[in-house]
Amino acid sequence: MQFPFAPAVPALILAAMTLSLPTHGEETHRELGAHVHGHGTLNMAVEEKRVSMELEVPGMDIVGFEHAASTEEQKAAVEKAKAQLAKPLALFALPPQAGCAVAEASVAVEAEQHDDDHDAGDKEDAKAEHDHEEAAGHNQFHATYALDCTRPAELTAITFDYFKLFAGAHELTVNVVTAKGQSKYEVSRDKPMLDLDGIM
Repeated sequence: MQFPFAPAVPALILAAMTLSLPTHGEETHRELGAHVHGHGTLNMAVEEKRVSMELEVPGMDIVGFEHAASTEEQKAAVEKAKAQLAKPLALFALPPQAGCAVAEASVAVEAEQHDDDHDAGDKEDAKAEHDHEEAAGHNQFHATYALDCTRPAELTAITFDYFKLFAGAHELTVNVVTAKGQSKYEVSRDKPMLDLDGIM
């Protein structure tokens, strides 16, 4: 399996996985639309000794607002969050026997894409709402990580300390691709441990 870009997870593999493995969280995602506060996504792929991860989370979950930072306090909050998100091993506690070290980490704040799904009779309301959204913006945090693990077969569990760091975060959908196949999980503030035994 070759990665078209590193350290992000292969897009085609994850797209296929997301479509083929529906979960309760995915149904909620469809009903509520693309922008769901409290819910993010972690994509993870393991190829030999390299673990690639991609985290996408609404800005509200991380800093408590989703518009572009405008005050000094908001800008400081974004910079602090980016520094925290740049430390994947502090977010996702891996078994020490796996011997994982961070090779690359990148964090950005991006404008989230919106669906333009409106009825013809609601064009004026939709335009006003769209203009409001464009002005306010819905930002999300996007992080990519590459870890090198001396014993990737020992990656039997992940504890999501991420939830301890970010009070607005409540759930993550976790998509995992390994040589043994693909899996989809839900972790939450109440259940922050992910059992990966048998899929590495």
